[in-house]
Amino acid sequence: MNNLTVVATLLLVFILSGCNDIILKNTDENGELSGDSPPNAYIKVDNNKYSTKLGSYCWKTGCVDKVGPVELLKDKEPIQVRADESITLRMEYSPKPSEIHLSQISNGKENDVKLKDNQFTAPHEKGIYYYNYGVWWKDEEEESLSHGDASYVFVLEVK
Repeated sequence: MNNLTVVATLLLVFILSGCNDIILKNTDENGELSGDSPPNAYIKVDNNKYSTKLGSYCWKTGCVDKVGPVELLKDKEPIQVRADESITLRMEYSPKPSEIHLSQISNGKENDVKLKDNQFTAPHEKGIYYYNYGVWWKDEEEESLSHGDASYVFVLEVK
């Protein structure tokens, strides 16, 4: 082997070892989700990152019940977006949730929002829209068993 091959091989081993640690750091020795509360989630709009607010959740430390998105965000300034702009939901946590759901609340009505690759499109009409992003870490073998769940809320204003 030449020096370039040795360096490339060592680099690959280093990268793979680093990725393995990332996967393991969010689970304990039994594979259970780690941390005292669910991980943070954020949205990306036009390469800008915006935090969401943690709503109700159940985690290994217990369950916390909070008010709905509109009440939880009453003092939060809406994130400004353009009509039909692409918005991405992100969570830097592994394992990723096995089930996700997004709903939109506007004018007192709640509607499901279709997600594709954790992305959705901002509404076409101007206005203020509240969102509830629900995630679940379901058991791989027993579908009705959840290891944790969380809701994240955010508010958009279409200009």
